[in-house]
Amino acid sequence: MTETTKTVAARPPRAATSSRGTRAASAPHGTRNRRGQTLRRITPWMFLAVPLVLLITFTYVPVGNMIYYSFTDWDGISPDRNFTGVDNYSQIFTRPELFRVFFVSFYYLAASVVQIVVALYFATVLSFDIRFRNLFKGILFFPYLINGVAIGFVFLYFFQDGGTLDSVLSWFGAATDHAWLGDPASANTSLAGVSVWRFTGLNFVLFLGAIQSIPGELYEAAQLDGASRWQQFRHIIAPSIKPVLSLSIILAVSGSLSVFEIPYIMTGGATGTSTFVIQTVKLAFQFNKTGLASAAAVVLLLIILLITWIQRRLVPDDKVDLV
Repeated sequence: MTETTKTVAARPPRAATSSRGTRAASAPHGTRNRRGQTLRRITPWMFLAVPLVLLITFTYVPVGNMIYYSFTDWDGISPDRNFTGVDNYSQIFTRPELFRVFFVSFYYLAASVVQIVVALYFATVLSFDIRFRNLFKGILFFPYLINGVAIGFVFLYFFQDGGTLDSVLSWFGAATDHAWLGDPASANTSLAGVSVWRFTGLNFVLFLGAIQSIPGELYEAAQLDGASRWQQFRHIIAPSIKPVLSLSIILAVSGSLSVFEIPYIMTGGATGTSTFVIQTVKLAFQFNKTGLASAAAVVLLLIILLITWIQRRLVPDDKVDLV
């Protein structure tokens, strides 16, 4: 009896000790879980910290300063910045010589339509199995790799009197006494043609990538049904690249409004070729009207955002289902 009583009496403390040991062992495990969850939450932000700092420092802070300068008469040099309210904005919309340069963008907008059509045509043709298609892909994309300043100087000699273009036209007996950069109409048309030559490759690559992502089974089924190349483009290619086409249109509109380097290098904005960006740069650095130039930049930004928003409302991103 004595040994049995001792054994029974000894059991509860042993169980209690085991329970305390379990709780003591589980406590660090729960702490490790919480630490692991916290670490998983902050790990993405640790990777994003440096890009966010760079984005805020070099994008949002300058934009905020530009908006602030647009309400002042700052000349870009002196420390004095007098608040002028919306006077700079009223000048942009009431002085015809400041807002008239927007009409030059129509030349580049028409050129954007041409380059989209040309890029879509070649992307469709080269998406099929034809000879030397890789060579043609490189030829079409090569102009986009060249620096814009170099392109400006090359085509400056191309369009000058007695230059390359006049020499080529003389081979066919055409008159060569025309000053291509001498009047606003021909100068803007020539500059817009240069932009077509340069940026067609970018649209070509975008369209080609979208077309090559289409499943090959769709083409095979269309060929079995006797579909022609045009029918394949109309019913397979065109619907599937609609998002990329919408993106290209947005880039074309924003690019036509913010053209700068090619006309600036080739004409400096003379003979009626000044764009809104060239005029803004001249206001800031040539006439020392940084406040007015900042207001012009804000207006351009708002116009691009408005056009993009309207386009996204008119042509929303719909899910493409070709099956």
